[in-house]
Parts: sequence; structure tokens; C-alpha cells
Amino acid sequence: MRAVIQRVSRASITVGNNVISAIENGLLVLLGIEDADGKEDIEWLSKKITNLRIFNDDEGIMNRSILDVDGNIIVVSQFTLHALTKKGNRPSYIKASKPEIAIPLYEAFVQKIEGDLAKKVGTGVFGADMKVDLLNDGPVTILIDTKHRE
Repeated sequence: MRAVIQRVSRASITVGNNVISAIENGLLVLLGIEDADGKEDIEWLSKKITNLRIFNDDEGIMNRSILDVDGNIIVVSQFTLHALTKKGNRPSYIKASKPEIAIPLYEAFVQKIEGDLAKKVGTGVFGADMKVDLLNDGPVTILIDTKHRE
């Protein structure tokens, strides 16, 4: 699994003319899923995200997690995170999972992060044309790949 985690002052997801998810003070998580991903990736990534100390403490030091600040999360599936760009100028998405594999893993990840956060998280609509609006706070943007735990 690959994730782009952005600390946001606000974020929302719109499908058509309907805002389907909106938060203030939290994280927008863009999630890419590949066929090799499984339960271990879900568990590790959820714990990593909910415990990342990327929110400021009283001294302005990034020392608090989303749990510490009682923040919110939106999780959006994004197959383009597995784009291969080695050859040519048109990305290949062959490593990204097909919906029959990706949807159950995405749903399991959302359930796991809701459990770790102890509250509902916002989501996008799998496969829909979504408009993502956000105000990146900092900016703080973290990239995580469960296959390269660095």
C-alpha cells in the first residue's frame, strides 16, 4: 500500500455537486492499493498514520498525533499512486489493483483506521470522478509505502 498523508486545516470530497466528506483539522489520506497488499499492510499502515507525530504541540514542535489533537481523517482510494513512469510519457497503472481486489482492501483499511482512531472517517467514492479540495497545513505531506518501511 502506498499512502500520501497530508496534514490539513480543512478538506472535502465532492462527487457531482454533492460534498460527500468534509473535515477540519486532520489528515487527508490518499491510498493506493496493489495486489500484493494484505492484512499486515492494513494494520501496519493504520497504526503508523494514527500515531504519526505531525501536529504541533504548545511550543510549535511537531510532537502530537491525530489521536492527541482529536483530529479527523478522510481516506480516498487513488490508483494513480502506483503509476509506473519508467518508459515513455504515459504512465502505466498495471501495478494498481483491479476493483475486485482493491475495494475489499480499501474497505478493510477504512474499518481499521476507524477502530484505531475511535471514530468514523470520511471517504471518497471508489472509482468515481472526485474533486478533492484541501488546505494543506504547513505544508506537511508524508509519503509511506508499506513495501519500503523507511
